[in-house]
Amino acid sequence: MIQNPFFSEIHGNFGFGCMRLPMKDGRVDYDEFCRMADAFIASGLNYFDTAHGYIGGQSETAIRDCVAKRHDRSEFLLTDKLTTPYFNKEEDIRPFFESQLKACGVEYFDFYLMHAQDRNNYQKYIRCRAYEIALQLKAEGKIRHFGISFHDKAEVLDMILTEHPEIEIVQIQFNYVDYEDASVESRKVYEVCEKHGKPVIVMEPVKGGSLVNLPDEADQILRRLNGGSNASYALRFAASFPNMAMVLSGMSNMEQMEDNLSAMRDFEPLSDAEMDAVKRVCDIFRSLNLVLCTGCRYCVDESQCPRGIRIPDMFSSLNAHEAFHNWNTGYYYNNVITGEGHGKASACIRCGKCEKVCPQHLPIRELLKKVAITFEG
Repeated sequence: MIQNPFFSEIHGNFGFGCMRLPMKDGRVDYDEFCRMADAFIASGLNYFDTAHGYIGGQSETAIRDCVAKRHDRSEFLLTDKLTTPYFNKEEDIRPFFESQLKACGVEYFDFYLMHAQDRNNYQKYIRCRAYEIALQLKAEGKIRHFGISFHDKAEVLDMILTEHPEIEIVQIQFNYVDYEDASVESRKVYEVCEKHGKPVIVMEPVKGGSLVNLPDEADQILRRLNGGSNASYALRFAASFPNMAMVLSGMSNMEQMEDNLSAMRDFEPLSDAEMDAVKRVCDIFRSLNLVLCTGCRYCVDESQCPRGIRIPDMFSSLNAHEAFHNWNTGYYYNNVITGEGHGKASACIRCGKCEKVCPQHLPIRELLKKVAITFEG
């Protein structure tokens, strides 16, 4: 396995994102995750990424039981994150960090990131001296490398990296749809990382599955290439840029694992013809005016919607309606609102808690109006 050009301990340029692990009856499917983790490590790769809020806390403990307990520590690297809902003052940070080590079953993290930095929560991290504490933990050997994950405009990242040159690596959302998107600014954010000499970790390379399950017209464009899967083109697009240290993929089953490994094990950048094809796919996405939600579920898991509105599932139903115009999309919406405590889109009280935590900066309140008009009449 080729060593990473930025960090010698990283094998290759493909990492296992643990936000979308295989599930069974509401719990992580340990049997399937063990199979996937074993295959990942056996292929020569070693980078796993988690955060405390992923899968309601199950991601960290699944890593403990399926990776840390079953593999020697030298066989895997682990990234975790300091996330804003889990601390309110400086004194909260160390106890939380220690609880993460225990949950993951490790004595140190190879990478530790200040999570989802933007112009708003960055001030909380500064006020609580989170950056300074992380560097202290690094000096103590409990963190090997220090970085941030980021969800905001390029000018904000430029400010953070200017104020904190000690940052070693930056995790950003980067995919071919968001590359020139004005709300995400993937290209501009990437260029800021280049300006400051920071290697990049890619999250959401397939945009929460949106670049896998494509509308028919877009799907046909990629099929005519007679090459890999839709996911493989998205992963290879992200990895084709020179400052990319790592492309993460959240995989939910062995089939996805095998497909991604086939694309990244012997990585080749996109050819000119392939790059032209993904540009045409982007044009189709823009023409459909879809809600580009990644399904991260921060809006329901972290904001705790007071009306129990299952926002990502509603946007998925709306996108299916807009892209495919199937007669039965209304049935899927009814499934979303079925169950105790699950509110309709029209039940939104416009409190805005969801929008404050949305990494995509979506106008969720206005979009829920569209969902209600589409499915509720």
